[in-house]
Amino acid sequence: MARTALVTGASSGLGAEFARQLAARGADLVLVARDRAALDSVAADIRARHGREVEVMVADLLDADALAAVEARVATGVDVLVNNAGFGLDLAFERNDVEVEVHHLRLHVEATMRLVHAALPAMLERGSGRIVNVASVAGFVPRGTYGAAKGWLISFSRWANVAYRPRGVTVTAVCPGFVHTNFHERLGLPPGQEGVPDRMWLDAATVVREGLRDAARGRSVSVPSYRYKALVAASRLLPDALVVRAASRGR
Repeated sequence: MARTALVTGASSGLGAEFARQLAARGADLVLVARDRAALDSVAADIRARHGREVEVMVADLLDADALAAVEARVATGVDVLVNNAGFGLDLAFERNDVEVEVHHLRLHVEATMRLVHAALPAMLERGSGRIVNVASVAGFVPRGTYGAAKGWLISFSRWANVAYRPRGVTVTAVCPGFVHTNFHERLGLPPGQEGVPDRMWLDAATVVREGLRDAARGRSVSVPSYRYKALVAASRLLPDALVVRAASRGR
């Protein structure tokens, strides 16, 4: 099992769950997020439950200096890198502040690209490493700029896994659908008001468990749950207008 794993967006949701499950598998951790109090709480829980070493880095990855500091930490050598930091936007692109859209793109695409680039030299020299990019089922369907950004992550991960797996480094895009975390609350939607049927919700523990399993198997893409696998397959056969209309449910 990995000796050290760095997780971005680790203060809550999928990031915190990745941290907990990696610690349970024997990894020491570097946790990255903006909220020190939340990070300290996650770190304390992991230390108490699993007895692992946990380093906390408070960093806003949209700040150039903070991102550079995380890049430098990654470059010193980690065994697992989990790029999880991100946020969602309203699907009405024309009403969104374009600067917020730019921040959204930079966080999902540029920050991930920079951290993967920082991680690769030490991993390739060592001949081992795992990179997990948290994408989304939205990356397979036309769904605003969120889907477009996640589509970049999926394509990049597929290419990188083919390019670097023969040298011991795997790259996996984990692509969940709707997950019970605080992600939608941060969009201003109280629980139960997201417009998504109950059967379409996944729990974070299952998403992370299946994602880590697929990463260990060296897969380029992980889509947790058979129902979302079926939806992704169907979306490739249907007209764009129908897929966009179906994908517009929920936020």
